[in-house]
Amino acid sequence: MSPSTSTLSSITADRAAQNADRAISLIDCNSFYASCERVFRPDLAKTPIVVLSSNDGNVIARSAEAKPYVKMGDPYFMVKNVLRKHGIVAFSSNYALYGDISRRIMTIIEQMAPAIEVYSIDEAFAELTGMQGDLVQYAHHIKDRILRCTGIPVGIGIASSKTLAKLANHGAKKWIKHTRGVLDIRDPERRDRLLKACEVTDVWGIGRRMTEHLHAMKIRTAWDLAQSDPWMLRKKFNVVVEKTARELRGLACLELEEVASPKQEICCSRTFGKRLRELPPIREAVATYAARAAEKLREQGSVCRRVHVSIRTGMFNPAEPKFANGIGCRLLSPSNDTREITKAALHGLELIYQPGFAFMKAEVLLLDICQPGEYTPDLFASVQPAASQKIMEVMDQINAKWGRGTMRPARVPATPEWAMKRELLSPSYTTRIDQLWTIQCR
Repeated sequence: MSPSTSTLSSITADRAAQNADRAISLIDCNSFYASCERVFRPDLAKTPIVVLSSNDGNVIARSAEAKPYVKMGDPYFMVKNVLRKHGIVAFSSNYALYGDISRRIMTIIEQMAPAIEVYSIDEAFAELTGMQGDLVQYAHHIKDRILRCTGIPVGIGIASSKTLAKLANHGAKKWIKHTRGVLDIRDPERRDRLLKACEVTDVWGIGRRMTEHLHAMKIRTAWDLAQSDPWMLRKKFNVVVEKTARELRGLACLELEEVASPKQEICCSRTFGKRLRELPPIREAVATYAARAAEKLREQGSVCRRVHVSIRTGMFNPAEPKFANGIGCRLLSPSNDTREITKAALHGLELIYQPGFAFMKAEVLLLDICQPGEYTPDLFASVQPAASQKIMEVMDQINAKWGRGTMRPARVPATPEWAMKRELLSPSYTTRIDQLWTIQCR
């Protein structure tokens, strides 16, 4: 054995010893969008549910009962009869409701774990290392509290690495009758049984194309991937696949990110509820998307230096003329002022708009994002004044208290005719006072 190989082996052994007592969990909501729709509709507790994308276009979420009959991405107009035949109830996507329930769930997890990483709207990693007592019992306590306080069922996987916690969560849901929604695979024997029972495509980060490459190498299960040479995987693919294989062995290569890194790009894009041919309604849409993107920018305390705006027609109707164009506009100085960002976006729109087309979608993308003080200002350019920052703060505070859109730029309409179609939208039970859930007493 060469000195370098000996050193690497000792490092691996040291890391394995360090991870022996580590416990990290993944808490993932079951069929989150569908579960949110059921919270205030107990009559649908056993009814199959699907949730649709913008403009009620495609199926983007399914309850467990609906999965045998509908595929993800199925166009709604093509599966209407299937839904009706099997008694499946469809809902338009209600992101305000889903986002608010998600925040409530994450708050509960934060109260019950020393550290968490919010990974997506419906899942979070929670550090449980060093906690006393039976962790499986404690995970059931977390699970029961989330269900009691929000009405959302969750699955919890516990392991010594994030990748294994993801896989444990998959196992907790797949074999729910045996696991009751919680699976702990810190024990090496139990971990290995799960690795052998799971396909390689079940592993976090292994997509369809990567699965095809791994199958060609006779790597078909999570166990096969864990037993593969990490250095070979790194050489043939990349460092991510190498780390995945090491994590499957129980060696933690990925730490919890307790503070989310600021986004380097912020996008606001919507499909119109109907095709737009004239410039004025497209201006309204772009102004609306620019205002929302600016809100997101301020939420993370950032400023941007460039705004990219694009528009396009529908791309799938062979009888319609096709057109798509976009342009980037640089701000005079980095800003998060809705007025400056909207002004730049509308200027770009004027340059790319072409009459004679039926436009279907617009997009506003904020680029060159940085934190205040992280850039070198232009000696001859004006900077965003303090008064501008104060105005934005007041506007955000009002909208946070009274609801988004309470105070908005004059260019942004309250009820636009071009708004995306959501004919099956449920009420915003938790975010609008006029749509609060009511109970009738007899």
